[in-house]
Amino acid sequence: MKLDVPLHVADVETLVAAGVSGAFAFEGPGDVFVPLARAAGADIDLYSNIAVSFPRSPTHLAYTAWDLQRLSGGRFMLGLGSQVRAHVERRFGADFDRPAARMAEQVDAIRAAFRAWQDGEPFEHHGEFWDLDLMPPLFNPGPLPDGPPPILVAAVGPQMTRVAATHADGILLHPFTSTRFVHERTLPPLVDTPDRFVVVGGAIVAVAGPDEDQSAADDAARGLVAFYGSTPAYRPVLDIEGHGEIQPELRTLTRAGRWAEMAALVDDTVLSSIVLRGTPEEVSAQLRERYGTAASRVAVTIPHPVSPDTLGTLAAAVAGT
Repeated sequence: MKLDVPLHVADVETLVAAGVSGAFAFEGPGDVFVPLARAAGADIDLYSNIAVSFPRSPTHLAYTAWDLQRLSGGRFMLGLGSQVRAHVERRFGADFDRPAARMAEQVDAIRAAFRAWQDGEPFEHHGEFWDLDLMPPLFNPGPLPDGPPPILVAAVGPQMTRVAATHADGILLHPFTSTRFVHERTLPPLVDTPDRFVVVGGAIVAVAGPDEDQSAADDAARGLVAFYGSTPAYRPVLDIEGHGEIQPELRTLTRAGRWAEMAALVDDTVLSSIVLRGTPEEVSAQLRERYGTAASRVAVTIPHPVSPDTLGTLAAAVAGT
């Protein structure tokens, strides 16, 4: 199992020195692709986790992925996610209707661009959401020595999981999850995917080395659990653990702008059902319990400062060395 961490945790040289296998960027307070471009020269796997896909055209995404695959020497993966309706419509001003069908078609349209550039096929995609057939030679970047990058799709519910399994090269599993939810809901639909299908497990991690404060790590993770837990789409994770009743309360606080009060609703029982906590060795064991051999790599969300030594110990433990 490979360990991947967010690029904001440390500079990419530190991550490489710590033995981390991959680094990812997410769609937060800045563009998801800019930090990936800056890190592309390092000897590390890179991917978007995730790029909010619907506000971007398939051709935009294809060009960006092509450039990053070239810059990184073939170490890039394009990770796409639908986000939720409110953000897509009200933050990005894009369409969200029928997200599963839209995502499936978007992946197909990106592949049409990839085939045109890599194999010289005509650029043709005619679907319900996009109608694309123009690619003059001047705008064709030409083939890549390492081939097109893999496309991964983020999924929480069964419909998007099916899209990932049938249209993409892999799946990005959300960090707001639990071991029970993974075993009972997430992994069963993926049993028939081919061996080459990439499963990237997600986890919120509160990890502390010998000189670090576990309670501070827990508190940072508590705030993140409260943020995710306020979203109705993620309630099934809380429900399966018996904590679904806090979701409407968290939602009410977000609508009132009372962000500072939300973490108080996440007690230690809720926290421990979602977050992997403890020393690097303990967190590694919990990652293996959650994903076993189903995930070839794990993308950990670390919402608190962590030292390079702690990262190195965690990476080594996850790799089994």
